[in-house]
Amino acid sequence: MHQLVALKVIALRGVHTQAQLAEQLLIDAPAASRLVDRLQEDGLVTREAGSDRRCVRLQVTNACWPEVEVLEDEVQRVDEEVAKHLSPEEMSELKRLLDKVQVALGTNTVVAEKQLAE
Repeated sequence: MHQLVALKVIALRGVHTQAQLAEQLLIDAPAASRLVDRLQEDGLVTREAGSDRRCVRLQVTNACWPEVEVLEDEVQRVDEEVAKHLSPEEMSELKRLLDKVQVALGTNTVVAEKQLAE
């Protein structure tokens, strides 16, 4: 699951470095590197030379798009299910609160490496 989320972040949010990926996923740099290793082994992401020798640029491959589509379909399905039980105002408030939590976690927390291995 973490690989799919990472793939979505790289493909759709314009994340091009492992540091950006780690920040977006609330994980540490070594965990992000291992995650990218697995995506690269699966042929979904490549590492290319960045602007300097210390940095590599992440690029998705064409093989990633079916995986991203599956994830997007599932997100849409969950949104539709939740919307059956919440008013549009409540949905808006839920999204606002989740965004607020994500920002707070991004500044205060790093997901444990063992959680990434699940």
